[in-house]
Amino acid sequence: MTLDPITSDLLSPVAHGFFTRQGGASSGIFEGLNCGLGSSDLREAVMLNRTRVADAMGADSLVRMHQIHSAEVAVIDAPQAADDAAPRADALVTATPGLVLSVLTADCQPVLFADPEAGVVAAAHAGWRGTLDGVLDATVDTMESLGAKRDQIRAVIGPSISQPAYEVGPEFHADFTDKDPEFARFFIAGEGDRFLFDLPGLGLARLRALGIKAAEWTRHCTYADPALFYSYRRTTHAREADYGRLVACIRL
Repeated sequence: MTLDPITSDLLSPVAHGFFTRQGGASSGIFEGLNCGLGSSDLREAVMLNRTRVADAMGADSLVRMHQIHSAEVAVIDAPQAADDAAPRADALVTATPGLVLSVLTADCQPVLFADPEAGVVAAAHAGWRGTLDGVLDATVDTMESLGAKRDQIRAVIGPSISQPAYEVGPEFHADFTDKDPEFARFFIAGEGDRFLFDLPGLGLARLRALGIKAAEWTRHCTYADPALFYSYRRTTHAREADYGRLVACIRL
């Protein structure tokens, strides 16, 4: 099956894609394009999937990171060998043409950034913790350090869990409202003491607060569409042993 990544006109003409699970070599609960080396899937299948994505991006390999739900950013200026240790970070930034930055997700926000005029791109993993702790802020700051201009940066949030599927408890709500009461606007009441949390809404609000005028969410929910997307939360509800990881990529 041919890979058919989701793209955004906002990032054009920069090469990018939010890849779905379609077109991959994995089977069983990982069926499709599982690109997560940290999963319990067969390594050979994951490597084949990653090669297919690299081919689709016109490159030999993907630059990866060891994601830790942080605000850490790594600047990349050279290709990454297969046996190289991946940087412990949740965002990658480069001004080097030809490098394909990648981010893995399975409900968290994959965020791709580009300033085509300055020749700077970035890929960020923005779960609730990373977003709250400032990973988007740090990514934009790092892009600026490489010559990007804040008012020229474009950002797109890819497939992520949507508010109707993201039920959280009162402690989670308190983590946000204790930091800033204004964060209450990203929650609506659920059943009992539960809330429904708007992760993409928070991401877009943070991007706009950072001065990113051109920002959007693709409006794809990972939880709601098992044919296209892996979802950590859906897997948890189904009591499956593991889950696949989606990949999003960008290159100059």
